[in-house]
Amino acid sequence: MDITAIYPGTFDPVTLGHIDVAGRAAKMFDQLIIGVAASPGKQPHFDLNHRCDMVGEVLSEFSNVRVETFTGLLVDFAKQQNASVIVRGLRAVSDFEYEVQLANLNRQMEPDVETVFVAAASQYTFVSSSIVREIAALGGDVSKFVDPLVESALKERNRK
Repeated sequence: MDITAIYPGTFDPVTLGHIDVAGRAAKMFDQLIIGVAASPGKQPHFDLNHRCDMVGEVLSEFSNVRVETFTGLLVDFAKQQNASVIVRGLRAVSDFEYEVQLANLNRQMEPDVETVFVAAASQYTFVSSSIVREIAALGGDVSKFVDPLVESALKERNRK
C-alpha cells in the first residue's frame, strides 16, 4: 500500500523542529508532501515562493519529499494530492489540545483522511517560527534553531 502524507504549515521560516518532524515523517510514509500554506491572514515574513524554496532546499536529502503550496482548506488539498494522512508536529501539551480540535474538524469534513501526531524532539519543544523571527529581528543568534540557509535569509530580510 502506497501511503501519501501531508505535513502542512506556514513554515515562516522553516525551523530545525520542522525539519526534525518532516525527516521522521518521511521515514514513516511512502511519500511526504510538505504543504506550504499561503496564509495571507498571518502576514508572513517571507513570501510564499521563498518559503517554499527554503523548505525544499533544507529537505532536499529526502527523496520521497516534495514541496507544494496551497490555499484553502487542508482537507481539500489532501484530496487533490491523494493523501490519506495529515502529519502534525506537537511541541507541548498546549499544542495537543488545539491540534486535536483541528484533527476532529478535518475528520468531520473528510473522514478518509487521518491525522498523525509526531512529537517534536526535546531540543525543539520551545522553538517556533514566530520566536525565531523575533530573535532574528532583534539581532540575536538563531543558528541553533534554523538551517544556515534560513539563518542567512533572516539576516538578509532584517537588513532591509
